[in-house]
Amino acid sequence: MRGILRLGVLGLFLGIGSMYLAACEDKPVDPVVLPENFTWTVDYSPSVKGKVTINMKANKANYFTAIFKDKQGDVTVESPAASYTFAAEGTYVVVLRAHASAAHYIERVDTVKIEAVTLGDGYSTPTSYSGYNLAWADEFSGDALDLGSWGFDVGNGSGGWGNNESQYYTSGTANCVVGNGKLTITAKKESQGGYNYTSARILTKGKREFQFGRIDIRARLPKGQGIWPALWMLGANFGTVGWPKCGELDIMELVGHQPNRVHGTAHFGNNSPSTQRTATYGLSSGTFADAFHVFTMKWENNLVEWYVDDVKFHTLTPSNTGGIYPFNEKFFFIFNVAVGGNWPGYPDGTTVFPQQMDVDYVRVFQKI
Repeated sequence: MRGILRLGVLGLFLGIGSMYLAACEDKPVDPVVLPENFTWTVDYSPSVKGKVTINMKANKANYFTAIFKDKQGDVTVESPAASYTFAAEGTYVVVLRAHASAAHYIERVDTVKIEAVTLGDGYSTPTSYSGYNLAWADEFSGDALDLGSWGFDVGNGSGGWGNNESQYYTSGTANCVVGNGKLTITAKKESQGGYNYTSARILTKGKREFQFGRIDIRARLPKGQGIWPALWMLGANFGTVGWPKCGELDIMELVGHQPNRVHGTAHFGNNSPSTQRTATYGLSSGTFADAFHVFTMKWENNLVEWYVDDVKFHTLTPSNTGGIYPFNEKFFFIFNVAVGGNWPGYPDGTTVFPQQMDVDYVRVFQKI
């Protein structure tokens, strides 16, 4: 009986061992089935600045990821509708994956272009004021510059327009275009006329000249070392009496290495160099490249006031010009983006090109 028992027990253990060995054998593994027909769309938020959503689809996908390669590092979002908000404008790479598993996926790469500002961003002013008539406006709503109101200065002037500027101003659409409801003046790093940069300078001389009024100009400004945008006016008698005797009213100037500050200045005097009175307005946060602002000049007999977004920051009267006051005569507009010069200095390795000044509108209101 004991012998039979021993054989039985041995048979039992052999049986268990056989079962264990059978359990440890490798079973065939089904091949991974990768997703197919991977498609996606890129949607930009109409209301949230910098936000983009990637909507992904694929057959046989278990889930999706998008890797947004931001300047501060990669951000991975797991969703078929992956959203991310970029803090700065630019062109960014996005890596898209349709997954069968964490280790098995198909991958595609796309780019998104973030425009930091739209015309809806920033400050605006009304189209009418009590006690004023609209004397003239350019809303830049067409597809070309209105040559009935504007002309071009071309070249580099005398001595870099008197400031040792480095750009060559062109005419036509190379550096000045109208479209999408705005005027855009673009400064580019390119050689022309013996100079290393091009830009545009437009003016209303002989076409639109005004004496007094409220002037509103809504614009978004460029930035960068050596970049010098300006919205300004010269006396209409400039061609006969010269500068500074004709007078100059700088509604807005910005030197690009100080992108959060603008300047309002009056130039006057009988001989060059001019006498000037100037003041500065600074933003509490951000820069004038981040959004549109409205630069206003309220201009009456013996009084000129400068505003940014309806905040006054400078006043001029005959009492603070030493009795020389050419500002009760007609003036014309000049809009330009200069590159380099005595005041802003010159571009360096930090300066990004191209740089653009966008103007939404210019409006001149005069008292009834």
